[in-house]
Amino acid sequence: MKSTVETLSPTRVRLAIEVPFDELKPSLLKAYREIGSQVQIPGFRRGKIPAAVIDQRVGRGTVLNEAVQEAIPQQILAAVREHDVKTLGRPEVEITEFADNEPLKFTAEVDVRPEITIPDLSAISVTVPAVEIGDNEIDEQINGLRERFATLKTVDRPAQEGDYVQLDLRATVDGEEVPGGSATNISHEVGSKQLLPGLDEVLVGLVAGADATFTTQLVGGDFAGRDAEVAVKVNTVKDKQLPEIDDEFAQLASEFDTLDELKNDLRERLGKVKKVEQIYAARDEALKQLVEAADIPAPEGIVKDEVEGRKQAMTDQLERIGATLEDYLTSEEKTEEQIDTELTEAATEGVRIQLLLDTIADAEDIQVSDDEFGHEIVHRAQRAQMQPQQYYDQLVQSGAAAAVFGDVRRGKALASVMERVTMTDTAGNTLSLDDLREASEDEHAGHNH
Repeated sequence: MKSTVETLSPTRVRLAIEVPFDELKPSLLKAYREIGSQVQIPGFRRGKIPAAVIDQRVGRGTVLNEAVQEAIPQQILAAVREHDVKTLGRPEVEITEFADNEPLKFTAEVDVRPEITIPDLSAISVTVPAVEIGDNEIDEQINGLRERFATLKTVDRPAQEGDYVQLDLRATVDGEEVPGGSATNISHEVGSKQLLPGLDEVLVGLVAGADATFTTQLVGGDFAGRDAEVAVKVNTVKDKQLPEIDDEFAQLASEFDTLDELKNDLRERLGKVKKVEQIYAARDEALKQLVEAADIPAPEGIVKDEVEGRKQAMTDQLERIGATLEDYLTSEEKTEEQIDTELTEAATEGVRIQLLLDTIADAEDIQVSDDEFGHEIVHRAQRAQMQPQQYYDQLVQSGAAAAVFGDVRRGKALASVMERVTMTDTAGNTLSLDDLREASEDEHAGHNH
């Protein structure tokens, strides 16, 4: 085999490979064996068919084709090793010349890892907004708690927005009852628009025992798109009563004795959440600066695969909630081109960050221990609600274990970057990864009691 390598761009090369016909013989023999075991020819035992008979029945061209398909990946691998090319992704192959008893000539274009010069990490400094917690944010948290401890009290007055009513409903189309269109004693919050369109407007002003009818358009079922007459009867009207905000409320809603203690605890918890967000914002800014300083080109093929993967994941997610990409585009008021551009930008940035972290991991010879890898598998298995062993077996089967390993290694490279760049907030405080560890450890401890 002879091969040459031509650089097309900092992230792509073209290998030109020529293989003498003799070197294809092992692949050719294998192709005859494979085809011979699949075809049935009267008078010959399967797998014992002479090559000449296969040529006559199946065609020599088919056999040559199969042999070439088998040989190409091995030849590419040999050329990649010979020229020490750091490939990424799948090669695009084009056969330029091939005939029986002649050399095979083909080209393979493949993305490669660009040469990256790591910027001076200590020269990178980022500033992010200081953590601030407004009283209104604490009030929001308190109001959320109040809603959770609200009580319902039956009242003797017409229903108004925010009340809860117990109702009976019966829907008919042209006097015929709609299947599944009747229900008794459902609880409904007036004004929440949770049930049928037009219902909330009718309920305001009705007292217990009163009934009314209204027309609504049916969305699903046999009568979808038709107008239905709905008879509604109100059984009870209940007023939602929120507890007073005082020490007694603090005792009801938390483990604290006073409202001040509860507010301080909420302020502290909110502070930790914001601290984590703040450090993530600093991390993102630091990476952005590093990628720009290193001037990293993004390999087109890898970006294209990444965009396809992200778009597929998006479509799958939408399908799970019963929507399509078209529905999503309509709701977001975007065109498919805009989504593709957004995905391409995000994927390009993601790929550039990965290349930077891989280069740093190589330069610093960062290793991943079995413990660290195992820890990540357990963590991911929990998120996927699976047993760790089962999750790991699936990863190995799908060939994704190496990608997870790469993620862990990049994570370690990222931690080493964050320890050396300067991160401060607008109030002049220095930020570090320790803040992140403390905040998330407290967060876990907070969840446990």
